[in-house]
Amino acid sequence: MSGSADRLPRLLALVPYLMSHPGAQVGEVAAVFGLSEKQLIDDLQLVWMCGLPGHTPGDLIDVSWDGGEIIIDNADTIARPLRLGIDEASALLVALRMLAATPELALPAGRDQANGATGDALARVTAKLERAAGEGAATVSSQVAVDVDAAPDALPRVREALTGGRRLSLRYYVPGRDEVTPREVDPTRVLVVDGRAYLEGWCYRAEAMRLFRLDRMLGVDVLDVPADPPAEAEPIDVTRGVFRPSPTDELVELELSAAGRWVAEYYPCEEVAELGEGRLRVALRARDEDWIVKLALRLGDTGRVVAPPRMAETVRAEAERALALYAHGS
Repeated sequence: MSGSADRLPRLLALVPYLMSHPGAQVGEVAAVFGLSEKQLIDDLQLVWMCGLPGHTPGDLIDVSWDGGEIIIDNADTIARPLRLGIDEASALLVALRMLAATPELALPAGRDQANGATGDALARVTAKLERAAGEGAATVSSQVAVDVDAAPDALPRVREALTGGRRLSLRYYVPGRDEVTPREVDPTRVLVVDGRAYLEGWCYRAEAMRLFRLDRMLGVDVLDVPADPPAEAEPIDVTRGVFRPSPTDELVELELSAAGRWVAEYYPCEEVAELGEGRLRVALRARDEDWIVKLALRLGDTGRVVAPPRMAETVRAEAERALALYAHGS
């Protein structure tokens, strides 16, 4: 957040925050706004030169941060926090509804008091935000359906295993290899990533923590065996999505138009180079050939595979086959 377009709304949010938190420390405020301490002090120096027309000392905001404690005065005219716009409020409401649909939070309160309390809190926050945002945002966000895919009997059995501390036996479909594999898993949690519900747990087949999509579970049985994941079973970081390439996966280069730049943000890339006019050249690891072919077809004319040549030819052939089928169907 360094451009002027970002800085103005930040300053308009910063002043009300400081007015409602007298004596806040520089480090604490910087952390709240996602800034370095130097960036925050730069903002405070700008606030110090703002105020009412006239620009005399009595018209300007008085702010100091000696000793790390921020003291602000004479800022009553902009002490009221900014209201959310319809697009911002709608995005928050959709995210809250997605969070409320997370299977872990959908557990009945009688079976998991903490999760039940969290679910009640989400409902209260959603209701408050709908009232504060007004009818426009509530109407827009209500038109967005939040749906979590799951096999019909997978979710109830996964919940049963989680609440009872039991191991699961799965028949799991792996699309990359087009095969069904048996798995025994000690479940640790259920989470939703990019609109998909996943079971996280220690997989005894892989001898590692794994994520399993619920809608790819062809069979789920709760075993009469206590779940006992090993000490090295750590939660998987899904903040950047569930795709984790391996160094042994094939390196593929793509050229992307401005409309295809989302690939560099959505998938972990090893190299990203600007080509001008909004275009990018990226290098990423392809977990298998089918995956990169599907990505290339999805991109259409907004991106193309340029290396390795064999992969580019495979994509070209698959695109020609798809077009031929389309022409035949019409």
